[in-house]
Amino acid sequence: MTVWSVGRDWGDARRRSFLLGLAPALLVLMAITVAPGIYLFLTSLTPLNLTMPDTAWDFSAPHYNYLDLWEDPRFSHSVIIQTKLSVATVVLQLLVGLGFALLLNRGTAVRRFARSALLVPMVLPPIVVGIIWRVMFTVDISPLHRAAAWLGLPIKSIITDPGLALWAIVFVETWEWFPFTMLMVLAALQMIPDSPIEAAKIDGANDWQIFRHITFPYIQQTLIVAGLFRLIDSIKAFPLIFVLTDGGPGDVTEVTNYYAYRQAFTFSLWGYGSAIATLMVVGIFVLSWIIDRLTRAVHAEAG
Repeated sequence: MTVWSVGRDWGDARRRSFLLGLAPALLVLMAITVAPGIYLFLTSLTPLNLTMPDTAWDFSAPHYNYLDLWEDPRFSHSVIIQTKLSVATVVLQLLVGLGFALLLNRGTAVRRFARSALLVPMVLPPIVVGIIWRVMFTVDISPLHRAAAWLGLPIKSIITDPGLALWAIVFVETWEWFPFTMLMVLAALQMIPDSPIEAAKIDGANDWQIFRHITFPYIQQTLIVAGLFRLIDSIKAFPLIFVLTDGGPGDVTEVTNYYAYRQAFTFSLWGYGSAIATLMVVGIFVLSWIIDRLTRAVHAEAG
């Protein structure tokens, strides 16, 4: 037996062992993701309505739900609301996270304590965050509203105001997730060498010039990656909306996944709700692919 054949047999055995070790995880992954995804897509091709169980396997008009979505103004409105929410939260999270990262970039004891305290919103479950801010936004019990009343300021319920309800969601989403950006930017700031900053100070550069010409170029790629990840994660604001506004007042905070939830669980239109969810899954896959490509491009540029 040659050395080449021994090496080939060893490589084949290693690959088989790798596949056997990976098989249980792949089976679990298929059971909890692939199978429900296939069922979701098949359901989207039917007019399934829980009040009419015989429609579960009616594939006579598989395109009907998707044609309805194309002509559904409320679905289009939910996409617009989701876009507004995503853009506003990502921009604010980047700005607030960057600001706190710059403030916490020095290693004093007070700043280390503040850094730990600022991580608390990010580690809280979203449903807990929603309950906290539901209390804060409820006029009769909110300490913020009571303090405003004591100061003689006008009291207004933000989450029941059509013009402010979406911004309440934006505020809470930003409060919960700006520590993610802060951590990433803080790590990037601590990797900046001291020599360019010291040289700029010797040349008479002020703080803004140092940030614009030295600090920002170093952390720019980190901000891009953080923004891309927060963009795809912004689609998961369902718990906050469910607790704070229930999609209202009216439909001003009804994002796309919440519209799908209402169609399926309020009106029992599971086929229609599944079509909305299927389009969202496709959109998330496309967005993930774009993020992967952009992240690779950023890393390639950095390398």
